[in-house]
Amino acid sequence: MSGRLRGRLALVTGGTRGVGAGIARALVEAGAEVLVCARRPPAVPLPGVGFRAVDLRDRTAVFDFVGGLPRLDVLVNNVGGSPYRPLGGGDVERHARVIELNLITPLTVSLAAYEHLKRARGSVVMIGSVSGSRPSPGTAVYGAAKAGLEHLARSMAVEWAPDVRVNTLVVGMVHTELSHLHYGGSEGLDAVARTVPAGRLADPSDIGAATVFLASDEAAYISGASLLMHGGGERPAFLDAATANRGGG
Repeated sequence: MSGRLRGRLALVTGGTRGVGAGIARALVEAGAEVLVCARRPPAVPLPGVGFRAVDLRDRTAVFDFVGGLPRLDVLVNNVGGSPYRPLGGGDVERHARVIELNLITPLTVSLAAYEHLKRARGSVVMIGSVSGSRPSPGTAVYGAAKAGLEHLARSMAVEWAPDVRVNTLVVGMVHTELSHLHYGGSEGLDAVARTVPAGRLADPSDIGAATVFLASDEAAYISGASLLMHGGGERPAFLDAATANRGGG
């Protein structure tokens, strides 16, 4: 990927760890100048990556920060996430904060970046989730927000064409430094990985490589697209439940 984004400035929101850090590293390897922004700096320094402390839920702070950049060629809306919280297990305000982080914040940053991106004829990459296209018990509001994000990206791609390209990476399960908290240690990770047709969870570098592609000139005609990054998806449960298919491989 060396040199594919040389001379471009890329901003990754929430890019201090996990998927975001993997994206930032890939952009650096592709030759871009990279900034990440979040409330707290990365626990482990990211070589070649600049950091700015920004509360991305503070809209004034977002516009001040992004508007103060000298230019911007690539925006990666990576910030997001949600705790496990059944619908009946939290009040409306807590659910609303999940929507704000995963849908309103990417919209805010995109609007703040629009003039920069228009001048540069740049691109936006939204980091979506398979939770936006399948039932997500325990993270239903997160899934709804990610579904909204994918739709927002498609509409944004039409409204901002031909000056700015907008695409979504629809990400499945990724092996990050916090994965063991979600999947129950190494045994749990191995068991979950066996449910993925590719035989493993994604690595953050996989998501980074796809981000570089979508931001590069090779993807100059790709806009309004959703690229599935889920290793083949999920094996349908009925295949294992149906008697006719038992032992059939």
